[in-house]
Amino acid sequence: MAIFRGAGVAIATPFFEDGSINYEEFGRLIDFQIDNHADAIIVCGTTGESATMTEEEHMEVVRYCVEKVSHRIPVIAGTGSNDTRTAVKLSRQAEEDGVDAVLVVTPYYNKATQKGLIAHYTEVANAIEIPIIMYNVPSRTGCNIQPATAAYLARNVKNIVGIKDATGNISQTAEMMALAGEDLELYSGNDDQVLPILALGGQGVISVLCNVAPQETHDMCQRFFDGDIAGCREIQLKALPLIQALFCEVNPIPVKTALKYIGIKAGPLHLPLTEMEADHAAGLKQAMIDFGLTVRE
Repeated sequence: MAIFRGAGVAIATPFFEDGSINYEEFGRLIDFQIDNHADAIIVCGTTGESATMTEEEHMEVVRYCVEKVSHRIPVIAGTGSNDTRTAVKLSRQAEEDGVDAVLVVTPYYNKATQKGLIAHYTEVANAIEIPIIMYNVPSRTGCNIQPATAAYLARNVKNIVGIKDATGNISQTAEMMALAGEDLELYSGNDDQVLPILALGGQGVISVLCNVAPQETHDMCQRFFDGDIAGCREIQLKALPLIQALFCEVNPIPVKTALKYIGIKAGPLHLPLTEMEADHAAGLKQAMIDFGLTVRE
């Protein structure tokens, strides 16, 4: 049984001006997602700015999210690191705090070999009992899980069950699913490829778009599951200009601006990320309006 099906939100983390976590606003964002039918919360991922949190902040945010969600939908915690020992530590803590699964990105910067990836993921998996979703995003990490490696891990490590595929390479995704089949739960890591990933057997999307359009992102997936492929395609294509605007600068810069436009006090970004350029922000606002979202001045 899949960890979740549909739209999992790669949730942003609201900050105060001093960079500390704004838990009240984070709670509002969590409730907004659940009230508008997001199917899962993915906390402390790229969009949540986990890379610039301390380990203590990371663990506190995960713990708060689990308590706030209170079993209404699954919670998946990002617990990856380029240091296997740190990934093990964060994964164990997340399991202790009650998450339903962990999302483990490939080691970044040190660029593991395929043999190293197998050893890394196996070590993390052996340290916990809950399911693991691997996260393959070569554009950020410089490290690519090859199809045969993903299939090997899914078939040989009992709690490695899924992959968030943000490669953008549909041919590689197809090869991976041909090798892994039903042993691997596939989630799109790119909002502009939800329909193609679902067509290859995907369970849904781990989505940036869902932060500001949870109902629409849920509906896109649900229409596919219901056999309404044309309806799914209609939402996918309609959303493309907004998706492009949400990635016109590095994520999560645009989505935190977009959250402010819908009334969520997302706050500033942690350096080295900086506020969105004015012309990009204006284009983002227009894309949100064109998509049918209500924005505030």
